[in-house]
Amino acid sequence: MNISYSNALSFGWDRMKTILFRPFDLAKWFTLGFTAFLAGLLDGPAGSGSTSWKDHNHNFHWDDVADFPATAWAWLTGHIWWLGFILFGITLVIALVILFNWLSSRGKFMFLDNVIHNRAEVSRPWKEYRREGNALFTWRLVYGIIVFLLFLGMIALVFSMFISIHAAGFPPSATIGTIVGMALIFLVFFIITGYIRLFINDFVVPIMYKNRIGAMQAWDIFLKLLGKHFWYFLVYGLFVFVLMIVVVLAVIAFSLLTCCIGGILLIIPVVGSVVLLPVSVTFRAFSVAFLEQFGEEFRIFPVEKDA
Repeated sequence: MNISYSNALSFGWDRMKTILFRPFDLAKWFTLGFTAFLAGLLDGPAGSGSTSWKDHNHNFHWDDVADFPATAWAWLTGHIWWLGFILFGITLVIALVILFNWLSSRGKFMFLDNVIHNRAEVSRPWKEYRREGNALFTWRLVYGIIVFLLFLGMIALVFSMFISIHAAGFPPSATIGTIVGMALIFLVFFIITGYIRLFINDFVVPIMYKNRIGAMQAWDIFLKLLGKHFWYFLVYGLFVFVLMIVVVLAVIAFSLLTCCIGGILLIIPVVGSVVLLPVSVTFRAFSVAFLEQFGEEFRIFPVEKDA
């Protein structure tokens, strides 16, 4: 068995040129870009505001940190309107996340179908792959809840550990080992969840698509393949990571060369997906072409791959 990352990427690049530029059709770009937008909901990196750790008054105390949960709860119960507003906001965010998760799960099959068959359709794949999309949505929802609860548990553990260290009277230098250890645990956590996220999108979804099966059945097929060829898929994740760095650098250069106009376009919903369509199509075709190298049972593209 000859597994090649470069050949799969080369095929993805050629497939992208065939779909998007042979011939160039702006209407096709926008239709295909819309399905790519749906498929990518919740997949982008979350924004984060900058936070300053500098205390200008040098009045930081661990006692204040330890008392923060009780203090915050006392303040909220004393300002019931704020409590209601915060609960409403949390409920709204949860509802939007669930909605976007559902749309994204359906969109992944729409976008995949269009890339596989060189089409730009919305209605037909939305209806045809309803069952698979809903099954993927259920799996992702349950998995997301589990990951979120694990993350909260890790945060609570870190908080309690540092409070215990402070209460025991250890000097600040004694916390260095704890900080390093917890940082490594979080790093492993994010690597594992990152690989799971990559595998579900790049391999489990195509297996569901080909065999018209549910998420758990597709995971069973993929895990057997992963067990036989673990190192190939481990390197695949690293390969994709390097490719993403190249894409990010290219996007930054594109924004600078267009005096930030390109950057503004990229943050506009749907429009950004259309602009980045060559990247999305290449990556989608690349992952399927890589999977196909493991046997005929994983072949998804038509036999005439340049069709």
